[in-house]
Amino acid sequence: MSSITRCPWAGDSPLYIDYHDREWGVPVHDDRTLFEFLILEGAQAGLSWLTILSKRENYRRAFDNFDPVIVAGYDDAKLGSLLTDSGIVRNRLKVNAAIQNARQFLRIQDEFGSFDTYIWGVVDGVPKVNAWENLRQVPAETAESRALSKDLKSRGFKFVGPTIIYAYMQAVGIVNDHLVSCYRHSQLK
Repeated sequence: MSSITRCPWAGDSPLYIDYHDREWGVPVHDDRTLFEFLILEGAQAGLSWLTILSKRENYRRAFDNFDPVIVAGYDDAKLGSLLTDSGIVRNRLKVNAAIQNARQFLRIQDEFGSFDTYIWGVVDGVPKVNAWENLRQVPAETAESRALSKDLKSRGFKFVGPTIIYAYMQAVGIVNDHLVSCYRHSQLK
């Protein structure tokens, strides 16, 4: 029986393995999905990604399947209901940031035609393929994530520091940070 080699962070959690094998590092060009990951990465700050993955379906329900138009229109009543929803991370700053980010997301769509055009501009539309041999080599942030973070902040986004943005870039395939020994690395070149 042959076994496949994955990035060590995938561990043995079925949820992590599925996410690693099907989503992480796969180039995303759908604005709704790009918005979903932006909100989830912000929610993850200070927590484990596994915590957020385990609450992902709750987030989809609570945030109207991450429709940025609907989220941008949330009022104080909706904010209050989100803050009592035990299925998500009930952090006022993070929930407020999701609503604020939806509004800024729509502004970027208006300016660039799509969020996809804006966000992928950091790599001229072509994923950056790294060749890391071990997890110690993978940076927490890069010059690109710092520049993108700075621009997002200047546009009014919250929870978009350079480390969060680099994790976002990894998640949506702007960079391929699968280790070279991982079977997904060559599949996503």
